[in-house]
Amino acid sequence: MKTGIITTDTYLNHDTGQGHPERGDRVTVVIDHLKKIKSKNLIWKKPVKFNLKYLEYAHDKNYLNSVAKSFPKQGLNFLDGDTILSPGSKDATRDAVGSILIAIDGVMKKDFRNAFCAVRPPGHHAEKKKAMGFCVYNNVAVGAYYLLEKYNLSKVAIIDFDVHHGNGTQDIFYNNEKVLYISSHQYPYYPGSGTPSEKGVKDNVLNIPLAAGTQTHEFLNSYDNIFKKLKEFKPNFILLSAGFDAHKDDPLAQINLESKDYYTLTKRIKTLAKELCDEKVVSILEGGYNLNALKESVGFHVQSLME
Repeated sequence: MKTGIITTDTYLNHDTGQGHPERGDRVTVVIDHLKKIKSKNLIWKKPVKFNLKYLEYAHDKNYLNSVAKSFPKQGLNFLDGDTILSPGSKDATRDAVGSILIAIDGVMKKDFRNAFCAVRPPGHHAEKKKAMGFCVYNNVAVGAYYLLEKYNLSKVAIIDFDVHHGNGTQDIFYNNEKVLYISSHQYPYYPGSGTPSEKGVKDNVLNIPLAAGTQTHEFLNSYDNIFKKLKEFKPNFILLSAGFDAHKDDPLAQINLESKDYYTLTKRIKTLAKELCDEKVVSILEGGYNLNALKESVGFHVQSLME
């Protein structure tokens, strides 16, 4: 079976301005690196237009209307201190969402076994009613609703291994027993949420806070609790909020993973997915701000998905 790589033509049109860490070459270096993998087991796809009702499952209508009016005709517009829109952001943000939907369709139709979406902007900080942390639409949350609504699945798990807590994803699913949200993240750190006491109304949230300076063995050991929770939940599908900023070289955090550790982590997740949900896994890019560390880490992640 094959692995889908979903990416967009529009990610470069999302201009965040001079010196912003969330910039277009993050995705460019990832795509260039993945294109060096000469394998018939990689299928490249692009997003298509989708029914915007899926955005309304994850986000408040007033918020969506406000975002729609915020795309500037020229220059840059700030939704918050670090979440920026340019004229090209409208297509880029929608295509980022569209990518995870195409990836899900491909896995559900068995066109490929699993998929990775190389997209920007990221999504996991976008709350139901608020943009923040570089994120406009919550890509992975829309993906989870797509699985629940279009494919009528009863249980979806989201594993978020970005170094920052996905406050937005947690906010959107805090009351939803059909979605298990799990996050490992540096704490205390931006955005300030993600304590173990935040469990979700239906005990459907698991937060694993990690101290600055956490080493590989401590990070991987912390996933024992995560896998235990997943086994109890028994999801029909696993979505990954795949941030690669827990890397030791990342400028925005202080966790000390090596690039190859993402191979190990992905392999462990895949082994469990085989047992729980017929290997149905879709991964979407979140953070990762050192270009070399990012491309290497994604390379190891995709290599593991392909095996």
